[in-house]
Amino acid sequence: MMETNANNGLPRHDMNKPPPLPKHNQLPPTTPVPNKPLPPTSSSPSFNKKAPLPTAESPNPSYHTDNHPYQQQQQQQYNESNTSLPGTNNSRNTTMSSSSPRSSSTPTSQSPPGTRASSINLSLMGGDQLLDHSHLKPGNKASLLSYTQSINMYRENAKKTKSPDIQCDFAIFMVEAAKPVVDDDETRWEYLAEAEKLLKQLSSRGHAESQYYLGNLYASGLLSRKNKNEFDKAFPLFIQASKHHHPDAAYRAAKCYEDGLGSRKDSSKAVQFYRKAATLNHPGAMYRMGVAEVNGELGISKNARDGVKWLKRAAEAATVEYPQSIHELALLHERGIDNVVFVDLQYAVTLYGEAAAELGYAPSAFKLGECYEYGKLECPQDPALSIHYYTIAAQQGHREACFALTAWYLVGSPNVLPQSDADAYMWAKRAADKELPKAEYAVGYFTEVGIGINKNLDEAMVWYKKAAQNGDKRAIQRLQGKPSEKSGKKKGAQEDCTIM
Repeated sequence: MMETNANNGLPRHDMNKPPPLPKHNQLPPTTPVPNKPLPPTSSSPSFNKKAPLPTAESPNPSYHTDNHPYQQQQQQQYNESNTSLPGTNNSRNTTMSSSSPRSSSTPTSQSPPGTRASSINLSLMGGDQLLDHSHLKPGNKASLLSYTQSINMYRENAKKTKSPDIQCDFAIFMVEAAKPVVDDDETRWEYLAEAEKLLKQLSSRGHAESQYYLGNLYASGLLSRKNKNEFDKAFPLFIQASKHHHPDAAYRAAKCYEDGLGSRKDSSKAVQFYRKAATLNHPGAMYRMGVAEVNGELGISKNARDGVKWLKRAAEAATVEYPQSIHELALLHERGIDNVVFVDLQYAVTLYGEAAAELGYAPSAFKLGECYEYGKLECPQDPALSIHYYTIAAQQGHREACFALTAWYLVGSPNVLPQSDADAYMWAKRAADKELPKAEYAVGYFTEVGIGINKNLDEAMVWYKKAAQNGDKRAIQRLQGKPSEKSGKKKGAQEDCTIM
């Protein structure tokens, strides 16, 4: 039976309305003003009320006495700093049960999770103080630690704990601390060496996240003084982490087998690890399995039906890092697959819009830019939407989108985009820097004629040579001294460069 779009679970796109635009970050909720007292409520702490007499509902009357030294200390700190910090010299506060009336009438209970007070409470649990917060206590001695002191404190606390997750987090912190250090190689390599040593220790104990992260460091070349990708060290770590059902490690192991990175090329092994990662709901692995099934790659016989199922699962789990499956499904709905996928241009536009607007996928944004510029896929011609989607793709370095914006800035659009030779040259230069042949020729032409930049024939010839080396026929003709058939500044810029 042929599948319909209703099985996709996604709404059809109304062609009278554009696809959704990218979501903007919302402003954070309003927070209370510091040092401003909260309005009185029934649950607010009150230090002036007399404690109730002992009843059956308050089995611990000693906590309600106004003369209790702990309550006096808390009242003094509350009056001085208006901040509820629990005292560290009274263990009753940490052992008090939630059913005690004291727990609902002290400032400590009002501290939300994640605040300084609650974090200190957590550090005191179990009897051993893991973190030293003495420098954060209110008073004239309060201070912030320096960057080096913070690292040293983090290091000491990581050594105290036996948790491999905390130690792995510290190693990752050290790597991130080393990245911005560019003017002090000694300090940078000290941080990296310490992180590598700790990750090796954790990896030898079978900690999957440490194995995967250390493998990534080797693969990226960050631990090599020559900046060399060390896949021979990374590959076995990916294999080890995948044995602990780490989805990202299984996916990276499959990529190594497919591309021969750190191992020999083995399509069957690649499929094995892609399947393992896909069963763990890894969107990249599900996408690769879907494409392989549809096209018959990696030694798999063609099975479009199973391939589309993988792509649909990948689309449901798509992330900013792995949005390709939504774009691939849109391409399939453009051309269709007999008895598997119907041709549905409206639904294809909906999928492109989802990948572009919600996940910021540059190829999908460029596709929509073309659709709204030329009226493709039954889309109305809309300069504003075309420029909008081209801009999304261009800001991510999509060279074709950069060059498309060059064309728009050359001619402009009334009430949408003012004409600007300078911006046209800027976007053409960005595309040319990414070795797009027609953009290299356009920059050469702009430089020769003086569009958006001062005339410079020598520099123009440099760009013509680059374009000719990349196969641009017009650049080859220009270097051979053949006259251009086009003339005129604006006309030549638009027609000779074949931008529109």
